[in-house]
Amino acid sequence: MAEPSSPLLSSLPFRNTRNLHLLCAVGMMLASALADDVPPVFIFGDSTFDVGTNNYIPSGATANFRYYGIDFPHSLPTGRFSNGYNSADLIVRQLGYEESPPPFLALVLDNSTFQSNILRGVNFASGGAGILDGTGNRTWGEVIPMVQQVQQFATVQGNITWLLGQNESAKFFNSSLFFISVGSNDIFDHYLYDNATVSQPELMAALQSNYTAHLTALYNLGARKFGIVSIPPVGCCPYARLQNLNKTGSPGCLTDMNNYAQAFYATISGLLQNLTSQLQGMIYSLGDAYNMTSTLMDVPLVLGIENIEEACCGSGLLNAAGPCNITQDPKLCPNRYEYLFWDWFHPTQYVAQKAAIALFTGDLRFVSPMNFSQLAQASA
Repeated sequence: MAEPSSPLLSSLPFRNTRNLHLLCAVGMMLASALADDVPPVFIFGDSTFDVGTNNYIPSGATANFRYYGIDFPHSLPTGRFSNGYNSADLIVRQLGYEESPPPFLALVLDNSTFQSNILRGVNFASGGAGILDGTGNRTWGEVIPMVQQVQQFATVQGNITWLLGQNESAKFFNSSLFFISVGSNDIFDHYLYDNATVSQPELMAALQSNYTAHLTALYNLGARKFGIVSIPPVGCCPYARLQNLNKTGSPGCLTDMNNYAQAFYATISGLLQNLTSQLQGMIYSLGDAYNMTSTLMDVPLVLGIENIEEACCGSGLLNAAGPCNITQDPKLCPNRYEYLFWDWFHPTQYVAQKAAIALFTGDLRFVSPMNFSQLAQASA
């Protein structure tokens, strides 16, 4: 019998050889996945969601070395910017997954399993990436920006559409969840390189335009249910506090960066309201990471957190003068659950877990117009 073929797949870089046995196997796996009533998840963004993408590119934004992953199973550094699981893992755990799906760049290494492995979802997030195409390059070298992450999803979408057909693939993507956490690196880059030449309104306009384009592109590829995490008070991370300490002598939060983070939330909130009025069937949940983190910082002892200023792992003042890299003899705290920050930018696994629970169960103070649990149950 002749092998099924597709003009669409022949134009994609990761085509598999097809036969009826494989199609039947994929069909059975899909039936099993749907029977579990666990939606497929597609994950985009930056280092808060990256589960190893940057291991596969020549980037300075990597975390595939100790002490990263010290609390991950077998103390394995996987490329997650965390002492253990990161926000992407802990969000999808609320749905019943054990951890985030693998990175796209890991899956495409094996053509024989690529199409069967993408049916539960894919992670495209890249440490250092931003909404704007050039974000991260000046600091970290190569990263995978949102525009390229969407292009990678188009490859996944094409393969799934060929496997399932137009009607079934439309249902598949209608029920899928699209999680995005991005924007912090755009703010960092602006502070470091463009603060004197690009105003806040100009930056927000650029972010709004580009984010609109990314979300619209995903919508046109079938995405309908978006779980979006906004920017936390990035001016309060150890790196930003160290910049403030060097400038003013105070380890307080860097107010300018926090102002940008708040402006970003207002921008994205308005953007999403506009898009859902224009794109039929699009629904979303927007997590206010700024408010969640600020609330935690006001009463950290409620969660048993003793230190909201220093990184658990790093070097120098506030443990924020260098990375958490064992080759540089960093200082490592033994009580990681008592720290807000794991390294100079990222939260500990403990804090990320609390944030994931808030995203899924929180009220309108922290996530709107519905929480992530309601989004998962909603019909697009």
